[in-house]
Amino acid sequence: MGDKPIIAISHLGCEKNRIDTEHMLGLLVEAGYGVDSDEELADYVIVNTCSFIEAAREESVRTLVELAEANKKIVIAGCMAQHFQQQLLEELPEAVAVVGTGDYHKIVDVVQRVEQGERVRQVSLQPTYIADETTPRYRTTTEGIAYLRVAEGCDYRCAFCIIPHLRGNQRSRTIESIVNEAKQLASEGVQEIILISQITTNYGIDIYGKPKLAELLYALGKVDVPWIRMHYAYPTGLTPDVIAAIRETPNVLPYLDLPLQHSHPEILRAMNRPWQGRVNDAMIERIKEALPEAVLRTTFIVGFPGETQGHFDHLLQFVQHHEFDHVGVFTFSPEEGTPAYDLPNQLPQEVMDERRDALMALQQPISLKKNQQEIGKVVDVLIEQENPQTGELLGRSGRFAPEVDGQVYLRGQAKLGSIVPVVIQSADAYDLYGQVVTQE
Repeated sequence: MGDKPIIAISHLGCEKNRIDTEHMLGLLVEAGYGVDSDEELADYVIVNTCSFIEAAREESVRTLVELAEANKKIVIAGCMAQHFQQQLLEELPEAVAVVGTGDYHKIVDVVQRVEQGERVRQVSLQPTYIADETTPRYRTTTEGIAYLRVAEGCDYRCAFCIIPHLRGNQRSRTIESIVNEAKQLASEGVQEIILISQITTNYGIDIYGKPKLAELLYALGKVDVPWIRMHYAYPTGLTPDVIAAIRETPNVLPYLDLPLQHSHPEILRAMNRPWQGRVNDAMIERIKEALPEAVLRTTFIVGFPGETQGHFDHLLQFVQHHEFDHVGVFTFSPEEGTPAYDLPNQLPQEVMDERRDALMALQQPISLKKNQQEIGKVVDVLIEQENPQTGELLGRSGRFAPEVDGQVYLRGQAKLGSIVPVVIQSADAYDLYGQVVTQE
């Protein structure tokens, strides 16, 4: 028995993939493998890939090819492994294994088999696994935040989306399991827990027979952690009981990420989101009324096949009218294996780009106005980075989620990973600027 090999993980893709990476790291460390962030030093590199849209696949392939050229033994994990298992093995002789999205918990076994000279294909046809609080995990995010997965997979079949094919149907964890993990994270000093799944408002339907997000939030309200943020709330799932739970649970941030995708009923129907069809205006008014302090983020797809100028104008008016705090805009990406791939009336990329730019330009002054409303307020800010040269600190207030929203730049003294009061002094369309309030 020689020394165990050193393993590095190269991470691509979303925060759901991030959790899979963290579990693989935890399992490898527990099994006594050396884990190093430096791919140069590693004997094996596990690449946790993304396959959501073409651009993500290109980035994943670039990473794989670079590592292959550096003569690394590569274990391909994640969504692209699930998607293109055989093809990847055929085209990348350096790949010693492919591991599907429902198989990352078998990573130690996979590495052991590879060590014995086997070329391993460990991909469940239908991913059904979901890790729980007993699965080892090695966090890779800044110390103040942690992602907590409440469910995996999705039962919807939106016409543009390949996720159910990559991640399987929805499977939720129990409330007890999630609360136990939240307590563990809080005991490690985590200040912000971000609940993630494909559709958090559908949490629990598969195991409890009905959505249990409200009950989950009340239960998490008893955990000693300052901030709980929820990702991906479908407006139809923001029922009065869920809104009441957000309002009545002090550590649940009134931050709603609503992946609306479009406003026009015809496009929503074509997207196979008929449950959202008549949704929009009344529903968003209702949410704003019930949660006046809510910070609303949303994402839209422009250039879906058949989107006319009239459909797009509807979307522009919708965004102008509702004044979301944060808006992300994506151009449609035709994905093989999804119904939208074969739809007629695909739009040229330059039209899609123009529409994206027009929507972003419309949103900019709205985002600026929303940020300017913070000036003069004292807000809680989670400190995430410091610049030793300038003494400037970088953090986020509750109105900003990590990675996708803005940040708060501030002066003053504060400990990394702590939440401190900050007086906001200025703002631009993306970020806020302020000063730590010193407690007497």
